[in-house]
Amino acid sequence: MKKVIVIGLDGLEPTIVDAMLARGELPNLARLREQGGYSRVGTTTPAQTPVAWSSFATGLNPGGHGIFDFIKRDPRTYLPDLALNRYESRGAFLPPKAVNLRGGTPVWEILGEAGVGSSILRCPVTYPPDPVRGRMLAGMGVPDLRGGLGTTTFYTFDAAATPRESENVVHLKSSADGTIETHLIGPRNPKDRSDLRFPFTIRPEPAARRVVIRSAGSPAEVAIREGEWSDWLHVKFKLGLLQSIRGMVRLHLVRVEPSVELYASPVNFDPEAPLFPISHPPAYAGDLAATIGTYHTTGMVEDHTGLVNERLTEEAFLDQCDLAWREREAMMLLELERFDQGLFYCLYDTTDRVQHLFWRYGEPDHPANRGKAPDPRFSSVIADVYRRSDAIVGKALDHADDRTLLVVLSDHGFGSFRRGVNVNTILHDMGLMALRDGARPGPDCRDFFHDVDWSGTKAYALGLGGIYLNLQGREGQGQVAPGEADSVRSAIVDRLRGLVDPVLGATAINQVRTREQAYSGAFLGEAPDLLVDFAPGYRTSWGTSLGGLPEGHFEDNIKKWSGDHIIDPLLVPGVLFMNQPFRADAPDLLDLAPTILAALGVPKGAAMEGKSLLA
Repeated sequence: MKKVIVIGLDGLEPTIVDAMLARGELPNLARLREQGGYSRVGTTTPAQTPVAWSSFATGLNPGGHGIFDFIKRDPRTYLPDLALNRYESRGAFLPPKAVNLRGGTPVWEILGEAGVGSSILRCPVTYPPDPVRGRMLAGMGVPDLRGGLGTTTFYTFDAAATPRESENVVHLKSSADGTIETHLIGPRNPKDRSDLRFPFTIRPEPAARRVVIRSAGSPAEVAIREGEWSDWLHVKFKLGLLQSIRGMVRLHLVRVEPSVELYASPVNFDPEAPLFPISHPPAYAGDLAATIGTYHTTGMVEDHTGLVNERLTEEAFLDQCDLAWREREAMMLLELERFDQGLFYCLYDTTDRVQHLFWRYGEPDHPANRGKAPDPRFSSVIADVYRRSDAIVGKALDHADDRTLLVVLSDHGFGSFRRGVNVNTILHDMGLMALRDGARPGPDCRDFFHDVDWSGTKAYALGLGGIYLNLQGREGQGQVAPGEADSVRSAIVDRLRGLVDPVLGATAINQVRTREQAYSGAFLGEAPDLLVDFAPGYRTSWGTSLGGLPEGHFEDNIKKWSGDHIIDPLLVPGVLFMNQPFRADAPDLLDLAPTILAALGVPKGAAMEGKSLLA
């Protein structure tokens, strides 16, 4: 083969694909199946986007590449931290350096060493980007300008409004002439950690159902109609007389009357002048913008927190998803037009985000519907994004000749998330977690382990399925002696394995595995001590994931984030299509990197665990 084209469709669920194929609704995937084949593909533990795509890229299980979740804990402080990258200080007078925390050797690096080029668009855990032989635009892991994965802002006259998930709230006041002076919250000042601000004014025009935004940004004036999004507003946050940080934002006008409510997207890096490099070579991000227009740069493009926080309507969220999709398609087509050899990869994330937020529309009794009949206008949203995915496959097929291996895959499947399991609360009731100052599990027990008494704690849960022992010599206030670790682990496994939800009478947890059972490799010591494999319909509760202890052992999931995939990985395989015959006996994500290398005539990496699937 001369070329390998890989199209990632994040989260495509095999049972949905099967049904739509049977109805003739995915003609391009059907064509791909006829040319080569179609199969399920095994995913990772956990079945989570950054974990799975890191295994795709390196051919290693998570113990070999070190990505186990979106978040990890600092064992000294127990506080959660982002697990995909970090910033290292280079001295008092130098800016920090971004460091990618994914270990292992990705397939594009091995290809580059063999003299074969790659074009990689938005693969997760590529921030900062790898120095590829070719071009790379970083994907999941690129922060917003605040340093988060998606920090939004809500503007309101409601003085009682408080911030929701990953959100800032700015309270508005009108001046005598009716204009509103306010600001955009930017990055923190490195000198004193105060928030940098970009001022702007809002002039409401109720008769026209719009507002006009004026600022020193570009464009200087932006008119936004009610229920619509603005174009990109390019802004500068001043650090000093000659220093500024560039960013860009889109604004959505929620309403004009009875009082203005405005929503601001996360402030994205400006691709022409990002705070840290987001592409390789560094100028590529700006060159891309000059060719296709301004595009989202954050790693989590789709603005899901706006809908989860009920600041955006479903229509507004889908409008934003449509723009994100069109941006990605433009990138893909630009690169495919000039792609003549090597590896091309492009990921579409929207498939995953839409299923997370619209799964409830296929289940009238889902707790997230809160007893109301789902709006029929959104009943076909998931099927629509699958059909749109199929159209993308058709465009990729147009660029695949007889010397091209075309691979289309998802990193995991999907399912319903109806009930959350309060793992920390169970550990507390087992006597393995202690609370201080008379605190009890419930709404007054704060996140980030704020009320935990570590001197009386032997185990704790953090993230989307991991449990850690409070080990002596490893954790800051470790209480479990090395000789006691096995008995503590066994007690947790015995308690959680086969856990039954008393309300529904259903099994909530299929299995609990030790990290040695789930992983191997250089990063094994950084993995959670235990991994929880949830049954369909269940997941770690929202409170547990951030170190909270909600009341009770189970809770209904009433958030609009109603679908998920962090369950027993055997139950959520991805899909795999190729235009060449391939070995379909239990293919795994670990097999993809060796397959790509084999197709291009390059030996697989010595550490890679998978095998080529090519027949």
